[in-house]
Amino acid sequence: MLKSGRRLAGLGSLVAALTVTAPVLAQDKEPIVFGGSIPLSGVFAFAGVHLHAGLTDYTSWINSQGGINGHPVKYVMEDTGYEVDRSVAAFKKITGSNTVPVYYGDSTGFMKTIASELNSRGTTLMSGASFATALTDNEQYPYQFIPGPNYSQMFGIILEYIASQGEGGEKPTVAFVYSDTEFGKDPIENGKEKAAELGIDVVEEIVTKPGSVDVSAEVLKLRRVRPDYVVFHGYVLSPINEFMVQMRQMGLDTQFMGTFWSSDKLIINKMGEDADGYMGVMPYNYYDSQESGPMLDALRAQAEKSDPEAGYRPTGYMQGWFNAMVWTEVVKRTLDAGKELNAKNMAESLSSIKDWDTGGIIGVPVTAKNMSFPVGRIWRVNAKEGRYEPVSDWIQLD
Repeated sequence: MLKSGRRLAGLGSLVAALTVTAPVLAQDKEPIVFGGSIPLSGVFAFAGVHLHAGLTDYTSWINSQGGINGHPVKYVMEDTGYEVDRSVAAFKKITGSNTVPVYYGDSTGFMKTIASELNSRGTTLMSGASFATALTDNEQYPYQFIPGPNYSQMFGIILEYIASQGEGGEKPTVAFVYSDTEFGKDPIENGKEKAAELGIDVVEEIVTKPGSVDVSAEVLKLRRVRPDYVVFHGYVLSPINEFMVQMRQMGLDTQFMGTFWSSDKLIINKMGEDADGYMGVMPYNYYDSQESGPMLDALRAQAEKSDPEAGYRPTGYMQGWFNAMVWTEVVKRTLDAGKELNAKNMAESLSSIKDWDTGGIIGVPVTAKNMSFPVGRIWRVNAKEGRYEPVSDWIQLD
């Protein structure tokens, strides 16, 4: 574990840009295009609108800082409705009329579907909404990366935390509850292996349909094994709330945990007091956390400037902003090396990121490993305050 007070400046750190006073954009340089397949409609629109806001606000901010090495940044996107065919069409349209070094993908399905074309083109580095473990397979997906830990790494961070909480030499026990989807199944096998390494007993696995379902039979299974922890994955909200309420009604003192997409304010807004104590792994600081830093402060200022009435910005906003930060760092390193902005060179620039200070977006300096940033922190819901609060240091996986 690493203490959150430590700070190291990465090469070409964006934070240095914050000390520049009102730079003027160079008008004679070609714009750097940030492309995006963005789900502003459809089943993922609840997150897509905030991802879009994060990318939009970051673009405004970086241009106010002089762009990237004097190049203005242009954000070009299309609404995909979270449909793979529409996302592929958007990618072809945007890249057909622009030179696009970096691109945001809206789903695992799209990012897998477009991979062969992305590999053959060799022009674009892609990241996006997906934290799928498969996308960090550098053989199949050499030009795609994860803007944080992949789902297996999220499980690793959660299990590292659980292992650290054991008392008196007793093995902690855990149950995995996940949706019957590719998303839900993604980290389970790796999670079982990691648990075994850490001496954690996985005492139950439960698979459900995604969304609201009757979980009374599954709750009885958990009552029989009485796990110390239940880790949810592959959901946004339901049936996490049903499990928590029913298990607490039975008097179980199980602690409940989840991964990125099920660790936002939504669970507090929908569950109220019943959300108290729920824990999630988060690779970024929350917008309303008590943490600070030059980039985190700049993010909050830009958010307030762009929409003073919006208030809290969800984790999707933070993820969109961080995506664009990484793109900027990658493009800057490639330009500084005098290299062409192609996929191979930018992937190499990504791999060169070591001990990079993100200015408070992530609370410790981060290093890119295997096309991801395997770092996160465990946060717990304080229902009375209506927010998540940190209960661990930042945990970085080897």
